[in-house]
Amino acid sequence: MSATANPSTDGRSKEARLKQYLVDKAQDGELYFKGKFIADEVGLSPKEIGALMVKLRDSTHELTIEKWSYTSATTWRVAPAS
Repeated sequence: MSATANPSTDGRSKEARLKQYLVDKAQDGELYFKGKFIADEVGLSPKEIGALMVKLRDSTHELTIEKWSYTSATTWRVAPAS
């Protein structure tokens, strides 16, 4: 087994990785997404993303995070904090 690190898990916590991803993606305005569509990009499962989004919604001041809709999976709306 190789000892190389997975680039998507570069030592930062799961929450920190997801937060940085969202900050980067929301720089130019609001972003809508389902966790299952970004899971590979952030190295997390859709279930982990859902749980972390709830935590981030209550703890981050850099982003506005809303549960937008639910149709087969939660859609999240993320925008830079005003």
